[in-house]
Amino acid sequence: MKALITGGQQGIGLGIARALNDAGWQIAIASEQPNADLPFEASYYQHDVRDVDAIPALLDGIGPINTFVSNAGVGAMRRGDLLDMTPESFDRCHAINTRGAFFLAQEVARRMLSQPADPFRSITFITSVSASMTNPDRAEYNASKAATASLAQAFALRLATEGIGVYDIRPGIIETPMTAPVADRYNPRIPELIPQARWGQPADIGAVMVPLARGDFAYSTGAVIPVDGGMTIQSF
Repeated sequence: MKALITGGQQGIGLGIARALNDAGWQIAIASEQPNADLPFEASYYQHDVRDVDAIPALLDGIGPINTFVSNAGVGAMRRGDLLDMTPESFDRCHAINTRGAFFLAQEVARRMLSQPADPFRSITFITSVSASMTNPDRAEYNASKAATASLAQAFALRLATEGIGVYDIRPGIIETPMTAPVADRYNPRIPELIPQARWGQPADIGAVMVPLARGDFAYSTGAVIPVDGGMTIQSF
């Protein structure tokens, strides 16, 4: 079994890669960074998901995969009033979080269709609780994640009869390099925002990813899975 994880060199992606590696997958990581110091054996490929023309060469180099995790993503260039949002920040979020994720998943799906159904084939999009919640200080990020969540549903419908599972994992507030700059802002609010009263960890996402990739939830294709400590539970 082989898994490709975009942005798997740190944060949530690394947590997923570590969990799949521990469960017996061969790991391929694609990241725009030139290299990474990984704590386990993995194949590493420098790739910018915005470069859709480079997708065939990337996948040719990796070879057949049965697990694809679309994790690479960026936040707003600067948090602030949406009335001050720049086209550059909006376009960057959508180019990486949505457009790049879509076209790489598209080519992965095409290639999966030519592979045997065993072992289980899956595509998982790492979106965010921000796909269904919003905040006016990073609206471009929220919009890109909502769009990617919609695409995940479309992939699930298209690939259901092919036996390829498609899932949408929605992390909450996870302790990663991406959230480090706002940690001081979140720390005092964690007990208020998160019923489990703690930061999420990349390992929490990895623990969910393994059974999905293994096919334990094959009949749940299209599932939206919050990994947020209860943050999105409706309450009053």
